[in-house]
Amino acid sequence: MTNDFGNNAPDTAIVDGVKNELNEIDATEVSEHAARYETLHQKLQETLSGIDGL
Repeated sequence: MTNDFGNNAPDTAIVDGVKNELNEIDATEVSEHAARYETLHQKLQETLSGIDGL
């Protein structure tokens, strides 16, 4: 993972995907939030676990 902001398209896609999912969660009934947050949390954990060196 680099800090070069010009070559991080996959990183940007991940962040954009998370933002979109959070917006979708915000638009759902509150009763659905916990399950949706749990799913998003699992995705984030998998992504972070895939980073070299962790």
